[in-house]
Amino acid sequence: MNSTPHVQPNAASESRRTSLLELALLFGRLGATAFGGPAVHIALMEDEVVTKRKWLTRAEFLDFLGATNLIPGPNSTEMAIHVGRVRRGWAGLLVAGISFILPAAILVSVISWAYVRFGALPQIAWLLYGVKPVVIAVIAQGACRLGRTAVHSVWLGALGAGAGVAAAMGVDALLVLGLAAVAAAIWHTARSDRTLTGAAGLLAGGGLAWVPGSASLGWLFLVMLKIGATMFGGGYVLVAFLRSDLVVRLDWITERQLLDAVAVGQVTPGPLFTAATFVGYLLRGAPGAVLATVGIFLPAFVLVAVSGPLVPRLRQSPWTADVLDGINVGSLALMIVVSAQLARTAVVDWSTAALAIVSAILLIRYRVNSAWLILGGGVIGLLIRSAQGGVS
Repeated sequence: MNSTPHVQPNAASESRRTSLLELALLFGRLGATAFGGPAVHIALMEDEVVTKRKWLTRAEFLDFLGATNLIPGPNSTEMAIHVGRVRRGWAGLLVAGISFILPAAILVSVISWAYVRFGALPQIAWLLYGVKPVVIAVIAQGACRLGRTAVHSVWLGALGAGAGVAAAMGVDALLVLGLAAVAAAIWHTARSDRTLTGAAGLLAGGGLAWVPGSASLGWLFLVMLKIGATMFGGGYVLVAFLRSDLVVRLDWITERQLLDAVAVGQVTPGPLFTAATFVGYLLRGAPGAVLATVGIFLPAFVLVAVSGPLVPRLRQSPWTADVLDGINVGSLALMIVVSAQLARTAVVDWSTAALAIVSAILLIRYRVNSAWLILGGGVIGLLIRSAQGGVS
């Protein structure tokens, strides 16, 4: 006797019930209004897709959140892509991800045009004078938050300190992460007496050091593609990768321009990786903005599509869990070192030092939204200019 078994529906099996328009409207709205960085974006997504719409269970949402920590790229964007994939397959993957990225990319492109057109005016210079020290505090806060999760043993603290020394000595950011992953794998092997499989590949991947010439559109795309495909640790670690490649190694932009790019990424909604859009516009205008944006986000789509069904299981492996811990503390070290390096450009007098300190207190102690602090820093910069002789 044949009978059809009753299967309790879940989020994945009911994917046809979510239309592409629903995905586009939800993630487009989040991309246009979600200020405050990846942690805020993910909290808003959890509220929308778990609590309100019940597209995923909380356990499924946490599984996908764990998956984003195991692959490189922008965590909140990857969460949007995961939700789209589960609800509508390949089409949903593309619609959700693009809808989340596009509003911020357009807004950053407009700001980039204004920056290039008017950046030399005294008003803009003094606006950024007040913004930059706040950005340093925001990066430092990100390091503190990551540190509470990443450094959960004396061994990981020592590994993070070693990674910090290497980064301060000028070792490439990708190589720092590769070495941290290899060290964690060796540590796991020493404890468990297992063979070390794949560590050499991580080290080789960390040693990429090709050096292109001028910032042509092709090279710009490839540099951003490399960063998007290899950067662990979320949006704040992006600053370390951009500085390592574009400021130190290629000399395409200055540290001041990098800080400006980070400030724009912070003060606009959506993913922080749209700082790459700003950099692309500075280097090659509108085509550069488009290619830089596509290059840095493209790996996220590919990695989610490939790893979505598999990656949630990897945390259950002690070996891969230890390697991820090593990558996390390496990311933390990069954030701390790059914030100290950029502080030399941002904190130039007593006023900017006070702004950085007060911003750090408000962020860490009172959890004030970083976007409001950055806007406030800009206003204070203009007020200081006005007090010193008026804005012309």
